[in-house]
Amino acid sequence: MPLSIVMYHYVRDLARTRYPAIKGRDLAAFRGQLDYIARHHTVVAAERVVAALKGGEELPENAAWLTFDDGYSDHYATVFPLLHERGWQGSFFPLAATVLHGELLDVNRIHFILAAQPDPQPVLAAIRRFVEERQPHAGVRSFEDYWRDLAHPSRFDPAEVIFIKRVLQHALPEDVREELTRSLFQRFVSVDPAAFAAELYMTADQLRTLVRCGMYVGSHGARHCWLDRLDPSHQASELDASLDLLHTLGAPTKDWVMCYPYGAHNDTLVRLLKDRGCAVGLTTRVGVAQPELDDAFALPRLDTNDLPIQAGG
Repeated sequence: MPLSIVMYHYVRDLARTRYPAIKGRDLAAFRGQLDYIARHHTVVAAERVVAALKGGEELPENAAWLTFDDGYSDHYATVFPLLHERGWQGSFFPLAATVLHGELLDVNRIHFILAAQPDPQPVLAAIRRFVEERQPHAGVRSFEDYWRDLAHPSRFDPAEVIFIKRVLQHALPEDVREELTRSLFQRFVSVDPAAFAAELYMTADQLRTLVRCGMYVGSHGARHCWLDRLDPSHQASELDASLDLLHTLGAPTKDWVMCYPYGAHNDTLVRLLKDRGCAVGLTTRVGVAQPELDDAFALPRLDTNDLPIQAGG
């Protein structure tokens, strides 16, 4: 039976927030999408999906699995009550460094730089100046080289936005891109990253509440890295930090679910996952999963934007 695994990130009343341009699902549209899912699908729990993938009972017709990445406070304040009142389980994938250490991750710095400055030109100009100043640094190429390699539009972003994301996510040497990302965040968003992080992410107590109320909490790594770009020892560190978080929360650590940041994974990572008792890996590859055919460690998902937001859609 096909399985629609729906992927969410920010879910908020966008017009009433400080950053209405953040790329997320608006609350009213989310409510409408839940109505659509209720009419056209049967929402299933993570444990039932894992059992089916391990050869257990077949999933119902038009099954849907609702997944929420990154552990945002939106998920506790907005998503959890709406799922709970319907009797549905959601699967939530927080990052260990945000919960255990209060870190503001660069992936979110990038999101809010772009949300605070919807016109990408001032950000591009700042990146150009920074790169030109750092070019003598080993491993830093010219702005034009990066632009040629990275400025290609995606399904949801124009070339300029994809360029900003990729430069700040992985293209520059790690120390250089961290310096640049922090500088841009301070300039365009906030000078207090600790306070920003405290507002942005769920706390350990909130996550424990989700677990106690029947929600599923799984792994998303520690710091939202491109895991396929790490050596095996760093991959293992990311997984072990995330498992420490799951232990702390009382979340499942047997036949658990891994949600890959950026969907990135490789054979080495999958071997490490299997060694640690993981049963399922979720990607960002677009598609409806076929549990009887798909690799359980490379399941595709649908973005929330791929589904209608009205019950009759």
